[in-house]
Amino acid sequence: MSDASVPPAVSVRKVGKSFGKGIYAVPVLDNVSVDIGRREFFTLLGPSGCGKTTLLRLIAGFETANNGSIAIEGQDVTSIPPFRRPVNTVFQSYALFPHLTVAQNVAFALEEQRLGRDAIKKRVGEALEMVRMGAFAGRRPAELSGGQQQRVALARALAPRPKVLLLDEPLSALDLKLRKEMQIELKQLQAEAGITFLFVTHDQEEALTLSDRVAVMQSGKILQMGPPREIYEAPTHRFVADFIGDINLMEGEALPGRGVRLDFGIVLPLDHEASGRVTVAVRPERARLVPAGQGALEATVIHSAYLGTAMLHKLGLPDGSTFLLRQTESSESPPETGSAVGLALPVEALRVLAQ
Repeated sequence: MSDASVPPAVSVRKVGKSFGKGIYAVPVLDNVSVDIGRREFFTLLGPSGCGKTTLLRLIAGFETANNGSIAIEGQDVTSIPPFRRPVNTVFQSYALFPHLTVAQNVAFALEEQRLGRDAIKKRVGEALEMVRMGAFAGRRPAELSGGQQQRVALARALAPRPKVLLLDEPLSALDLKLRKEMQIELKQLQAEAGITFLFVTHDQEEALTLSDRVAVMQSGKILQMGPPREIYEAPTHRFVADFIGDINLMEGEALPGRGVRLDFGIVLPLDHEASGRVTVAVRPERARLVPAGQGALEATVIHSAYLGTAMLHKLGLPDGSTFLLRQTESSESPPETGSAVGLALPVEALRVLAQ
């Protein structure tokens, strides 16, 4: 990724896409550009309708862009049909052939490549071992659990040795426990396979868990792109801050050289170059409870809930809005409902976002 002479695994340049024609055209992607590094686990994250699946389908060749270009490892594939692109796709529905065995499902794409019988047998065996499904080669999809079917779908996609594996919400049909297990396995599988994974999801936690980098999308645009920690701790856009995990958003006015005056009168000593309306964002786990009168903000305890690994407090602020605070390490008894408390807000934990 650091060698500028090596083209990225996927390069998307000013790609636009609309569905429909003329006055009925509905824009889905607005001149999107992104580079995805080789052997990178890259995730497109956003709500339904943001354009993430359309972008994946354009890279796969299932859709045609209205403008822009797409290259894979330096080769322009914009006008190349799907079956000639060095990519494979794993769908949410798995799309396994019910009348074929596990081994036959995995071998299907290899037979289309006209490989010899021995080469196909070897590739099938390697792919199934990689996903730990070698012992199930003779079974049919109906005899497998959802997680096992997912592994077969992954083996089938990996067997032709694509340069890029595209995954369209492949874990969304699994129950929560199995989904968590498959997240870990998928990350390990990507490291073992040594190829680029482009993953699409609307699940924020899933994106943060799996990815080397995340691109957060809204309304056909990439709003922010970077490592999971950066996306979570240093959002640059209000939508990104609000979409990724729990966060507290407080409205105010920037006062250059003085700080930010929140709408209920408190001035926070935050640097912000421009004047005007801003939003101050802080994660629930970055604020601390202190005795009343000793914090940057005063609050009233509305409710406290024990979460096993933390206490979650819902607090009321002077303007009637609420504030979530998560205590992850505390041996003290939780404050009583209705009691007054102070909120300590470390300056380094606060983000000023333009509205």
